[in-house]
Amino acid sequence: MADSWSKREREKKKQQQKKDKEEKKLEKKSSGKSGTSLDDMMAYVDEYGNISNTPPDPNKKKVEVKLEDIQIGVPKWEATAEEGPRTGIVSFFNESKGYGFIKDLNTQESIFVHANGLTEQIKENNKVSFEIEMTHKGPSAIQVKLVK
Repeated sequence: MADSWSKREREKKKQQQKKDKEEKKLEKKSSGKSGTSLDDMMAYVDEYGNISNTPPDPNKKKVEVKLEDIQIGVPKWEATAEEGPRTGIVSFFNESKGYGFIKDLNTQESIFVHANGLTEQIKENNKVSFEIEMTHKGPSAIQVKLVK
């Protein structure tokens, strides 16, 4: 007997959900909105990468860009003509791992330094002189010594 009561309750619930769904459908139909049009959903991107809802002006003069001028990625590091020792300040050095970075005072570049390239112990904010060696990973400071 309890089984049939449960079935009746489920059937009532289903009928109520069906009725609610039908009412929502009629309400949507009467409001007259059938969704947004394609023109309302369109977005345009200008030459600066800004998104707008107005199409670009076809009469506007286009800027020609040469293929050779497009640079993708980071440019290769080029050694400066200056040979011999450079000076810089140790911006970071991890003694336990044995590496850090030196900020070159002339070029303001950050150059990697490893403990193998040190001639004296260094710490952060020390003024040092060093030479640059190109490694397979890029420039690295060698012959690093403190400047007094």
